[in-house]
Amino acid sequence: MRDTATAQSEGAIPAQPGPRQPAPQSGIVSAEGAMGGVSVPAAPDADAVILGAGPSLGPGERATVRLRDAGPDDPPRYAPEWLELREGADAAARAHDLLDPLRIRLANLPGRAGVVIHDVGCGTGSMGRWLAPHLDGAQHWVLHDRDPYLLHFAAVASPRSSADGSRVTVETRRGDVGRLTPDSLAGASLVTASALLDVLTREEVDTLAAACAGAGCPALLTLSVAGRVELTPSDPLDEEIAEAFNAHQRRSGMLGPDAITAAAEAFSEHGATVQVHPSPWRLGPGESALTAQWLRGWVGAAVEQRPDLRERADRYLQDRLAACQAGELHVVVHHSDLLALVRPTGGAS
Repeated sequence: MRDTATAQSEGAIPAQPGPRQPAPQSGIVSAEGAMGGVSVPAAPDADAVILGAGPSLGPGERATVRLRDAGPDDPPRYAPEWLELREGADAAARAHDLLDPLRIRLANLPGRAGVVIHDVGCGTGSMGRWLAPHLDGAQHWVLHDRDPYLLHFAAVASPRSSADGSRVTVETRRGDVGRLTPDSLAGASLVTASALLDVLTREEVDTLAAACAGAGCPALLTLSVAGRVELTPSDPLDEEIAEAFNAHQRRSGMLGPDAITAAAEAFSEHGATVQVHPSPWRLGPGESALTAQWLRGWVGAAVEQRPDLRERADRYLQDRLAACQAGELHVVVHHSDLLALVRPTGGAS
């Protein structure tokens, strides 16, 4: 596999995801072979919901990293524009209190010159860009996602060095979180994921916990929706929209706001020590673009769940968007981060 520095030196690969960039021609060699030129979607309409920000999937589809129902040319479920838009808020929200126990665990790994980190459902790689500079030592990141387009951006925009200047390397794997096994995580030091648990089923969360426990590697799982939103100033419709959105999150067996509890239970059943910390988005005038997209997706999902809300929700959304544009709206979207320190196994961690 060519490393990303070599790929970038050819000058054909953009360093960051985003709209209206030219399609790369040379591509990166991933764990599944060469990936050629990738077309970039047009910039979204100002009033449209970016893929991933709201209910823009077809009937029966779920925005996960699953491959069971996806073909090789299956379209992306998350637009890089959405992932890029939320990256700053994600980085500010993640629970730094979980880093010290994680560092202690990684520092005590036996006989390792560096760590191997598997990022499941990596998207454009924001988790690596946030975490790698917080950890010392050489790191090798294995990026998993069902979407080769996102994997491409994750690889080329990955960090080059850790907190102490050690080298960070990367490889990509197109894969299915529902099929993770201890063997697929052999040699892993850590499994990470961001904004993933709430779009999984209980079975998939159990599979993830079992794979980590079997491989003896801890898991840092961040930004799972908690089902609570605070908008200032408040509106009488806030609670009703929130309840409908939470119901939408639980459709098709997905865990939605129940995910963090289910994951804590699953890892605990495998003997892990689990810590959970809040990681809320705090959105104000400086995050108005993200807030506007989040509002459209949040209200859109609520209306999809409860069509009887449409007329009131349309007025509500327009009022909220106007307040957002005027810099008068503040939103707290509650999430939770989970660190599961599983018992080490011989040779695995």
